[in-house]
Amino acid sequence: MTRHGFTNGHVVTADGVWTQATITVEGGVIVAMEPTATADAVDLDGGWLSPGFIDTQVNGGGGVLLNDTPTVAGIAAIAAAHRPYGTTAMMPTLISDTADVIAVALDATDAAIAAGVPGVVGIHVEGPVINTARKGIHDAGRFRLLDDDLLELLTRPRRGVVMVTLAPEQVPMDSIRALAAAGVRVCLGHTEADYATATAAFAAGATGVTHLFNAMSPLVHRKPGVVGAALDDQTAWCGIIVDGFHVDDAALRVALRARPHDRFMLVTDAMPCVGAVDKDFVLQGQAIRVADGRCVGVDGTLAGSDLDMTGAVRNAVHRLGLAPETAMAMAATSPAAFLGLSHERGRLAVGQRADWVQLSADLRPVATTIGGDTDPT
Repeated sequence: MTRHGFTNGHVVTADGVWTQATITVEGGVIVAMEPTATADAVDLDGGWLSPGFIDTQVNGGGGVLLNDTPTVAGIAAIAAAHRPYGTTAMMPTLISDTADVIAVALDATDAAIAAGVPGVVGIHVEGPVINTARKGIHDAGRFRLLDDDLLELLTRPRRGVVMVTLAPEQVPMDSIRALAAAGVRVCLGHTEADYATATAAFAAGATGVTHLFNAMSPLVHRKPGVVGAALDDQTAWCGIIVDGFHVDDAALRVALRARPHDRFMLVTDAMPCVGAVDKDFVLQGQAIRVADGRCVGVDGTLAGSDLDMTGAVRNAVHRLGLAPETAMAMAATSPAAFLGLSHERGRLAVGQRADWVQLSADLRPVATTIGGDTDPT
């Protein structure tokens, strides 16, 4: 057993925010927590200790894009690039691609989990069953219908969680039911669906919305669209990208007033530029330029983000006015619940994995701990 002490700060536990704590870890799991500090406790210096962040949308990092390198080594490189920014669990995300690439990425994620790559809990398959009218940066030439072969591939038993983003107007509701019945986390995204179709998809088993507001039918007073359906629904989890580029801060503040905060998840939609020295990259033949934190194609279309999870938390506090502990819950507790992993992740509590992130008083990353193993930034 190893005891980790912290003092002079804010420790975000399942029982509230403590000023100090001693966390006892055995076998990578928290076995005891006390609101007192050991003599050799880490001085947080007014900073924060949060549950480790869980990112459900990570296209790449460290110069690696999952679509280009759907291998154990590629996934490990992406996870390693995000770890210094507090990400202790992630869903490597495949942008719309062929069935062959999807199959390879699914198998590689299984292999990464089997190999014990730190922080990998499943895979997010974003597309290719999406709407050309809301394609964003995705390559429409790779779009397809959800036929029996693709449905079988996506519902095959896996070691980790499988998350799929689709346009509900492109599929029969029975297909959404089949995905949900197999344990797949179905999210609505890149969609032109109307309110009725989106609502029907939630009823059929969809439980999430991928990057709320972006690449979906907007809320209009006579046509509420997917945004209206998501804000009207009180149970589905909505991913939000808080980077000042994807969504205006005022729209996010309105959304936060419309639904329970614990049904929002901070996501990065990160590209290979996160954790990389050379920021520009190529996405499926398109040159993507990265400047001042903004990723765009040659026509100005947003192409994911240069955002990390600590940055997302900091932006949620400074741009949206959230309390730090609320933002941290949206980065840890909410995604754990969405993925069905609340029994082991998302909180600082006995029985949970020993995953946490230490932040400075101004919410900058200091150190990230996965399974009790700490790496300083």
